[in-house]
Amino acid sequence: MTSTDKSAAHGAVIADPVPEPGDGPIVELRGAGKSYGNIRALHGVSLAVHPGRVTCVLGDNGAGKSTLIKIVSGLHQHTEGEFLVDGRPVRFTTPREALDRGIATVYQDLATVPLMPVWRNFFLGSEMTRGRWPVRRLDIDAMKKTADRELRNMGIVLDDMEQPIGTLSGGQRQCVAIARAVYFGARVLILDEPTAALGVKQSGVVLKYIAAARDRGLGVIFITHNPHHAYMVGDHFSVLRLGTMELTASRDRVSLEELTNHMAGGAELAALKHELSQVRGVDVDELPEVKDLTAPVANTDEGTS
Repeated sequence: MTSTDKSAAHGAVIADPVPEPGDGPIVELRGAGKSYGNIRALHGVSLAVHPGRVTCVLGDNGAGKSTLIKIVSGLHQHTEGEFLVDGRPVRFTTPREALDRGIATVYQDLATVPLMPVWRNFFLGSEMTRGRWPVRRLDIDAMKKTADRELRNMGIVLDDMEQPIGTLSGGQRQCVAIARAVYFGARVLILDEPTAALGVKQSGVVLKYIAAARDRGLGVIFITHNPHHAYMVGDHFSVLRLGTMELTASRDRVSLEELTNHMAGGAELAALKHELSQVRGVDVDELPEVKDLTAPVANTDEGTS
């Protein structure tokens, strides 16, 4: 199988992704964009999220990651291109509509109440009840058992479901939010920088549960600025820069070094290194080598199928 390299904005190169195996995409963006008046926050972005795959979206601050999340989660509407769910064009007006289609978003703040127990946070806003109105009441026992079972299915074992969720580590709270989304029928899980404020160990815990969600057949959109975390669990990588897609490639077509260079803005770093070479007292030979990202991406396919 062969592919054709395409020139993207800012002189970067986009490699045609290798078609994903299995079912078609659950969520797909085709040349999607978003403008706020005269400000173009996102332009010409194409993205496909398949079941049982982790799609990593990387980019620096201001790259357009938050705008992308808002479009897919139903918070904002796209102003150009197409947004498809199960192959059909959609235009969500509220996050509830996206959730009804199986698209759940876990934001950095996790939408939890720190002083409430774990089980209560698990069902926050969707509590189980029993009895008939007007004497309907919360079914606390059922919620505790269900929350404990679902957390164990994700590999999370807590000794006390009554403990305030604020007493859990950051990684554990992220995992509770992931298990909650899975239980309430998510088919696509959007994770907004889940490892940004975590240490190495807790980041590893979250990455493990991202892989667990993928193994359960969910399509995962992993938003991050850390290429090392992305490469540990990702199946496909998309790098945003200034609102456009700079790189999109499957795992077998991009190395961690190439992904890091694109994420860091290799072209700008190369230009900066050249400028520093003109400054007295700066030894640029001691600086790391920076690849020129305007060069064509190597074709890693072998043969033609």
